[in-house]
Amino acid sequence: MANVSYLRPAGTTDRAGQRARRTDAASGRVPRGRWIVGGIVLLVLIVVVGGGIMLVTSKATLTSDSTALAAISLPRGGGTIESVTVRSGPHSARVPIEVRGDKVWPNGTLPAHQLVTIDAVVKRPGWIGWAAGKTEKLHLQLMTPVTKLKAHFITVKKHQPLTLKFATPIRVVSYGTPGHLRRHQLGSPQSEFTVPRSATAGTMYVAAAPRSWETSKAAAISWFPVGSAASALASPAPGSTIQANTPITLTFSKTVKQALGSSRPSISPATSGNWQTTSAHSVTFTPTGYGYGLGAKVSIGLPSGVKLAGAGSGATWTVPGGSPLRMQQLLAILGYLPLTFKYADGNGIGRTPEQQLKAAIKPPAGHFDWRYSNTPSALRGMWKPGASGVMMQGALMAFENDHGMTTDGLAGPSVWKALIQAAIDGKKSSFGYTFVTVSLSGQSLNLWHSGQTKVTTPVNTGIASRPTDPGTFPVYSHLPVTTMSGTNPDGSHYDDPGIQYVSYFNGGDALHAFTRAQYGFPQSLGCVEMALGPAGQVFPYTPIGTLVHVA
Repeated sequence: MANVSYLRPAGTTDRAGQRARRTDAASGRVPRGRWIVGGIVLLVLIVVVGGGIMLVTSKATLTSDSTALAAISLPRGGGTIESVTVRSGPHSARVPIEVRGDKVWPNGTLPAHQLVTIDAVVKRPGWIGWAAGKTEKLHLQLMTPVTKLKAHFITVKKHQPLTLKFATPIRVVSYGTPGHLRRHQLGSPQSEFTVPRSATAGTMYVAAAPRSWETSKAAAISWFPVGSAASALASPAPGSTIQANTPITLTFSKTVKQALGSSRPSISPATSGNWQTTSAHSVTFTPTGYGYGLGAKVSIGLPSGVKLAGAGSGATWTVPGGSPLRMQQLLAILGYLPLTFKYADGNGIGRTPEQQLKAAIKPPAGHFDWRYSNTPSALRGMWKPGASGVMMQGALMAFENDHGMTTDGLAGPSVWKALIQAAIDGKKSSFGYTFVTVSLSGQSLNLWHSGQTKVTTPVNTGIASRPTDPGTFPVYSHLPVTTMSGTNPDGSHYDDPGIQYVSYFNGGDALHAFTRAQYGFPQSLGCVEMALGPAGQVFPYTPIGTLVHVA
């Protein structure tokens, strides 16, 4: 039969073709065109995903570090650190740093527990820089690490070391006294550190930090011997020199309540101030006003059952006396010397006990001037700024006499307090200044007072066997009338009542009235005798502290 071809009517299906396509689908075969398109899509997908992964891993990181201040991790494929800036403190001060490899180190020290801001710029490598940017900026804020002591009050057995324990490992530790801490850098982090001790009890200051480049504030630690009784440590150390207003702290091995109950230690001399509980184990006495007083010997008494380590049951401290120069300044200002004093700056010293106490230890600058142009040369010769002598002794005795104090001419705590208070109150002497000269060769007396000669009179001084001693002496007793008694050169006893206008100046020697047939000759047993009239004129000008110069 001949082959016949014909046209398929519209809408009909090529069944053979359909069977062929179904056969291809069942066998998994894809036509060549589709395979090529799918391959291209898959390749693009791989490139996109791979590029994303590369971009992600191209990021640098800035993190804190266990030894350095921070660490910088560079992108995969390389990169360089272009710059690092570190700032710290309340004013964001720039911190000098050094980059070693991928670590950032401070060039110096930083305080522990301080906020630090770190900014870094990293340059990316090659095509990653083209795709993600040439540089990357990193930013980190961190708090420098800190540690603390587990215990500040430690009991230690005899002959055992003093071991300090810390809450976290440390790399650096310092110990000693304030201002004199000895720094140790440890080879590896440690949670314990043993320090030497030279006493069974004591206090030292310790500073420690987790990083070698850190500093930390020193804290006090105290150690005590093992025992049931309460032990106490005193600061400042017993036996040391303190100032009149220095606080004294007692630290106990037990709590304050356990050691003292409701009582408090006693202070001698009696001092204005108050005890305050400053921690669970410590109390502090803070003096007020004039404090212990200049030149005071301070002691503390503890309740029974409390022992002060290394000082028995009590402790003493010494307050230095004030400067002789400052005492001269005050005596001149208050009118007890034949000189005036003016401050160099013209302002003087503030009128508070605290300011005056400081000036007593460190006198202000200024200058003295003679109050009277005709001051006797013998009196001028006795003056030396900053040096104690009979002129200052007499002035002190005069001041003590005016203020109802013991007239010994010694500058103790009570005298300094009274002097300072008089200066604060502006309470000056209005008496003036007297200088009495007794001439042994001329048997005469001359009384000079505040620039004027008030009395000149003949006198009787001591006989050869009982002479009137030469020298300069302050009057120490001033009596309108008294009984004078003693032993005569022949061994007999005398008792003379009703002796008037008596001013004792050297042992039993005195200026006084005594009736004689004549004057101007050695006739007494050492005293300086005058007729009643002149003696009555001399007496008002020779109170306690007046200088009598026998020449």
